[in-house]
Parts: sequence; C-alpha cells; structure tokens
Amino acid sequence: MVLTGIGGAMGDGAGGVLVLIGVLSMLGLGLWQLYQEGSTGQTIGKKAVGIRLLREADGRPMGFGMAFVRRLAHILDSLACYIGWLWPLWDQKKQTFADKVCSSVVVRAR
Repeated sequence: MVLTGIGGAMGDGAGGVLVLIGVLSMLGLGLWQLYQEGSTGQTIGKKAVGIRLLREADGRPMGFGMAFVRRLAHILDSLACYIGWLWPLWDQKKQTFADKVCSSVVVRAR
C-alpha cells in the first residue's frame, strides 16, 4: 500500500512498477522461506528461537513440496476461531492441525 501511494504521487506509471517490485519481492521472500523450511527445517525466525521443522517419520527436513502443503494447511488452523493454532497447548506431540496433516513436528534445534 505504501508503494502504491508513493507511486501514485510520482505519476508516469511509476506506481505500477513499484507495485510490481513489491509483489515480486513478497513472492520471492515467500518462496525463499518455503525453500529454507523444506530443505533445512528452519527459517530465519525458527533459527532465532532455536526450533526446527522435521518429518515425524524419520526426523529429516520435509522438502519444498510438503512445506508448501503445510503452509496451505495452516488455513485449517485458522478455521473455527483459530483453534488449530492453540491445539499444541494440549496435544501430546505439540502439533497444529497443519502438522498433523503433513506428519511434521517442530523440535528444539541442536
């Protein structure tokens, strides 16, 4: 929105270019985060707090495809008053609904 406002003030189609740059930047960041989460199990934020996302079956990173599916499955976590995000508070394995769908667990990094 800020880029749109700045671009509108600039005129000459610069607003469209700024919006395109913003959209491409957000898309690139999202894909990079999925790649990091899928290949190493950690994003910058997960590294900062010392946690890692792994496959429940073998303890390895889940791969880009399943990281993408997990991101989509977070929609389930948000349904019914965000109960899926709270589910780890009482779940034995501390999993959200998305983790259960993708058979993933979040563990402390070594």
